[in-house]
Amino acid sequence: MGDRLTRITTRSGDKGESGLADGTRHAKTAPHFHALGDIDELNSAIGIVVASLTMDHALHDELLEIQSRLFDLGGAIALPRSDYSLEPETQHLDRLIAEYTQRLGPLANFILPGGSSAGAQMHLARAICRRAERSIWELYEAAPDDYHASLGMFLNRLSDALFVFARLLNERTPERLWQQKET
Repeated sequence: MGDRLTRITTRSGDKGESGLADGTRHAKTAPHFHALGDIDELNSAIGIVVASLTMDHALHDELLEIQSRLFDLGGAIALPRSDYSLEPETQHLDRLIAEYTQRLGPLANFILPGGSSAGAQMHLARAICRRAERSIWELYEAAPDDYHASLGMFLNRLSDALFVFARLLNERTPERLWQQKET
């Protein structure tokens, strides 16, 4: 791969518009850019977790792979009608969720986001993922012919996986359970 980003500052967005990879220009407030921004924020939040893990941690390489798929997802949004699918990746997340959930055991109650630093960061990534998912579905509803539904399904499953990953990162930290207010 050659130099792809030869100029970071282009000034082409200085009037409130930005371009997609297909050459079309849209207002920076368009659903495309909300989704792209949410995915970028999610990827950054996952990057913070990765930075806190040792390279031999069970989740390290898995999270790096997820970060790359999030870049692919952004590329699919930037190139409407590409028919890019994340179905195999969604199935992979299903397998990971099942594997780690079996290891962790069932939950008897809701848990409060927190625990270890990495676990708390993962809970934050999960919440950002939920927002990114809503952005993707909003974009899909506006232009169902432009995007594959698996993009939203992937983020739905990823938020579940991030919850399980947070529990895994907190395996040695007692999970704090939600305490319902007594009436």
